[in-house]
Formats: sequence, structure tokens, C-alpha cells
Amino acid sequence: MILGTQESSAGGLFRAFERCARDGGEALQLWTRSSRQWAARILDEEAVGAFRSAHAGAGRIPVAAHAPYLINLAATDDFLWNRSIDTLTEECRRAESLGVEQVIVHPGAAQAAGAEAGVRRAADALKRICKTLGTKPRVRLLLEITAGQGSCVGCSFAELAEMLHRAGDRRLGVCLDTQHMWAVGIDWSTARGYEDTFADFDRLIGLRYLEAFHLNDSRRPLGARVDRHERIGDGAIGLAPFKRLLCDDRFKDVPGYLETPPLPSGEESYAEGLRRLRSLL
Repeated sequence: MILGTQESSAGGLFRAFERCARDGGEALQLWTRSSRQWAARILDEEAVGAFRSAHAGAGRIPVAAHAPYLINLAATDDFLWNRSIDTLTEECRRAESLGVEQVIVHPGAAQAAGAEAGVRRAADALKRICKTLGTKPRVRLLLEITAGQGSCVGCSFAELAEMLHRAGDRRLGVCLDTQHMWAVGIDWSTARGYEDTFADFDRLIGLRYLEAFHLNDSRRPLGARVDRHERIGDGAIGLAPFKRLLCDDRFKDVPGYLETPPLPSGEESYAEGLRRLRSLL
């Protein structure tokens, strides 16, 4: 696996590469805009040029953009649904202008409509987005498995498979978050559980669709259905289970991004997390 980090872009998007190198990352995930606002600063030629130059200087490591949390592709409210479609389309175009290979998005929440309707709604949104972006897939659009909070959809392999099948576009793939899988009760921490997890994924979705990981420990026990990340090795999952994932030859070219909370000192935990993961190798 190609180990990377989620870095701040404060002071300019290109600064994220400096922070990734500081922490020892070999892949980078960042926000190209605020994670909790609809509006985004326009990317001018100077910003795009600085980012592309920094990317080249970093050896063109894998880069992903995380889409804003406000996006809800499963929304029943038409205004929110259409705004989500427009924002995710814009985010994919921003990524393409920057040379970012992946945009990772949470599918959203079905609210009172129920999971089945939410999955259909999300698939329809993805179909519209892919059609608008055109037939030549450049940036990849990855659906992230969710932690199962409230009415969120995409918290099972079956729901992700249904979205991909209904949308039917080769631009789409999947990002698996280790904490989210744990939260919905997928116990990948044992040898048998690990084997069953990826056998199920391959049967329902296909391993060719698995294009990124989020590497996080969990503050809460198995099946808690809440999104609560913990530093690698300090949570309910523990350090040892990550060895199977890192040593799995099927994922040797797949980026895995840390999204862990800071150390008690307030400093980022990524350098320590990467050190712990690499100690398993």
C-alpha cells in the first residue's frame, strides 16, 4: 500500500505537499475548498500552476481531494439534491484542473425516505454528474463507505454495489475507511474476518473498484455506528490488524490516507501513525 496523509492546505493548496513530506507521506489527500461550506475560492492560473509545480516536485505522488461534507446525493429535498450535484461536479472539475486523480465523497443521508430510496437517489445523482463531466474519465469519483450514523446510505457493500450498478459509469470506484467498516460491524481485524471482508467485497462489488483506503483506528467498539476516528494503535481496532492490510499484495498500488486526530500536544499524529504502520512491515 502507498501510505499517505490528509493534510491542511492553509496558506495555499500547494503547501499540502510540504506538510505531507514533513510527515513522511507518499500520497496526499486534501481539501481544495472548505469542508463545511458550499462556496469555494476560484482557482486562478497562479494557484493551479503552484499546485502542479509542487506536485511535480513531490514526484507526482497519488493525490485525492475529499469532497465537502455538506454534499448529500441521497437528499429527498430537491434544492439540496441539485446543489449537491452541482457542487460535486464543480469539485471534480477543480480536481481535473489541478491534476488530482481522485475525488472521494460520502454518498449522503436518505432522511425519512429510507435507505432503498436514498440509494436510488444517490445513483441518479452520480449518473447526472458523470454525464455532465463527459465520456473521457480522468479524475476518479470514489464512494466512501459510511459509518452507519442516522440515515446515511453507503454503509454496506451491498448499498455501494447498488449505487455503482445503477449509475453504471466507469468513472466510479470505492474508498474503504477502516474505522467506518468497523463502525458498521464489519470485523476485518481477525484473520478469518479479514478474509471474509474482502471476499464479500469482491463478490458484491469487485476488487477492481477498490481504489483508496482511509486508515483510521476507532474510538468506539465494533458496530457502534458512529464516525469516531482514533490514532493508529490507540483505539478499539489496535495496531496489529493493519499488518494484513499493508502486506496484502492486492493493494500494493492502492493509496491509503491517514485521517487520524491530533496528538494530545495538538500536533498532527500522521508522522507517528506512519511510523507505527511501517513498523509492521
